[in-house]
Amino acid sequence: MKFRPLHDRVLVSRIEEDSKTAGGIIIPDTAKEKPQEGEVISVGPGTKDDSGKLIPLDVKKGDRILFGKWSGTEVKLDGKELIIMKESDIMGVLG
Repeated sequence: MKFRPLHDRVLVSRIEEDSKTAGGIIIPDTAKEKPQEGEVISVGPGTKDDSGKLIPLDVKKGDRILFGKWSGTEVKLDGKELIIMKESDIMGVLG
């Protein structure tokens, strides 16, 4: 299925963290928190300012990002768990 976010929305795939601590302790799935790091899958065209001029988003497909713990809406597309969020929910780009 093809999905294209609208306006200033971004489609993100979570990047799973290691299930082992630095000391070698394995963390069970029930004790893990959801990661707050993800990869941008697709972006909307941007928002319009008061004069109607299109302002493109700062993030692009393939960017690794950090976002808030409760950011976005979780959806399932083609069997994959993804998140749709506004660009303003993104805290920064890793790189």
